[in-house]
Amino acid sequence: MKRWIVGLLALSLAFGWASAQTLIYGQSDLPKTLDSSDAQDGNSLRVAYQITETLVAFKPGTVDPIPGLAVSWEASNAAKEWTFKLRKGVKFHDGTPFNAEAVKFNIDRWNDPNNKYRGNKQFVPFTWVFGGFKGDGSIIDRVEVVDEYTVKFYLTDSVGFFPNMLGASYFGLDSPKAVMANPEKYGTPEVGAVGTGPFKFEQWVIGDKVVLKRNDAYWGEKAKVDTLVFRGIPEPASRLAELKAGAIHIANNLSPEDKVTIDADPNLEAVVQKGLNIGYLAFHQKNKPLDDIRVRKAIAAAVDWDAIVDAFYAGLGERATEFVPPAMWGRDGKVPAYSYNPELAKKLLAEAGYPSGFETEIWYMPVSRPYFPAPQPIAETIATYLADVGIKATLKTEDWGTYLSDYDQGKFPMYMLGWSPDYPDPDNYLFTFFGPTSIKTNLGCESAACEEIGQLLVQARTAPDMKTRRELYAKVQRMVHELTLSIPVAHNNPLHAVQKGVAGWVPSPLGSSENLNLVTVK
Repeated sequence: MKRWIVGLLALSLAFGWASAQTLIYGQSDLPKTLDSSDAQDGNSLRVAYQITETLVAFKPGTVDPIPGLAVSWEASNAAKEWTFKLRKGVKFHDGTPFNAEAVKFNIDRWNDPNNKYRGNKQFVPFTWVFGGFKGDGSIIDRVEVVDEYTVKFYLTDSVGFFPNMLGASYFGLDSPKAVMANPEKYGTPEVGAVGTGPFKFEQWVIGDKVVLKRNDAYWGEKAKVDTLVFRGIPEPASRLAELKAGAIHIANNLSPEDKVTIDADPNLEAVVQKGLNIGYLAFHQKNKPLDDIRVRKAIAAAVDWDAIVDAFYAGLGERATEFVPPAMWGRDGKVPAYSYNPELAKKLLAEAGYPSGFETEIWYMPVSRPYFPAPQPIAETIATYLADVGIKATLKTEDWGTYLSDYDQGKFPMYMLGWSPDYPDPDNYLFTFFGPTSIKTNLGCESAACEEIGQLLVQARTAPDMKTRRELYAKVQRMVHELTLSIPVAHNNPLHAVQKGVAGWVPSPLGSSENLNLVTVK
């Protein structure tokens, strides 16, 4: 009997019957939702991206658009109308056909605030990208089903980079049948998500893991592993320890200073990603005295931002002076850095009526992010500098999901946040931060100058040529600097690490758009 079992095992290995593989990915947190258009964090989007797919995709490891669920697209009527030809023969994981009706269902659900299948979802990222909802700022007027595999978008104005916007990982297309069955709970641990992607939702154990299984009916390149597990491990040091112990295969967003340790370990491989991110300190002007430009400029002058980058990025980051990173077109390149000048800070505070300083709060995220690898120590250092000029800043944080829903409500006087792009265009940075809606809700600024910034960014979206767009973006970035609406801190080249047996993993410059179906584990 023993000889028979051994022989059967050898035969099964020869034919690949025992080749089941599991890939375990360690990130700073578990998802907040798998309903991608309601997700505001990379951890949620990274998981959802394996389940649902967008019309337009990006070549792995690049910002080059390629066909996704749409095989081609073309503009007409001066880029006010866009026609997409859809991929045929694709089905959602529940067997629902993917077609033009499914595309229209998803867009209408996101765009129409009165759509009955929205459930309790806010779909805030939709407003970041498209400017608002239908009838209230959205550039998408309507979607028309031309035939089973052709869909046409009618826009309110010309937008030449519209396909790139649809490639943002927020806009993974969900099964209409699954959404209609339970709109309120769609995307939650109880229901999960149903898409067309290379992995299917299997299980979400709150506080522990999310488990996905390979979609053997996938239309594209099938996943190399049978099971994909995401674990939430908040501290970078803990992620690295789990990686060294062999408990996970990939650990993302590690502390920059850990590169020496990783390089010295023969079982690990460091992966340094060229970053397109930005970490910044924002002010919400509904909180006095942050509505006073002299106070904001005093804070900018009170902190040695170069020292912070040197201390916490271990040579992998660079000081930011603008919100568009150096590798992205549309950067002005002439905006000066805020200089460390504590005496100027004290002078400005006195002019503003605060010669002895004032009390405020700095909120920092509870998890490491690509742009802020050590948020709490960075916040502590900022607070120390501010104390030197008389500003007493109390440090606060909260659950990451709550943090993301609270920061734009005026709850945080000052807060640390950042951004990794969703699509390769300066619009994705500047409109997201300073567009007509964001500049009011995220920063509490309703001045004439802020109104002008919002309108300049609307003009840039619809400008007929790149030269005009560049000029508009340059003007916006100079105005943002002069008004000190927020302080750009750093652009980071994130550090990740993998087990030596892991092959095919390419981190995305767009943050969460990782093609984990291409990864193998030896």
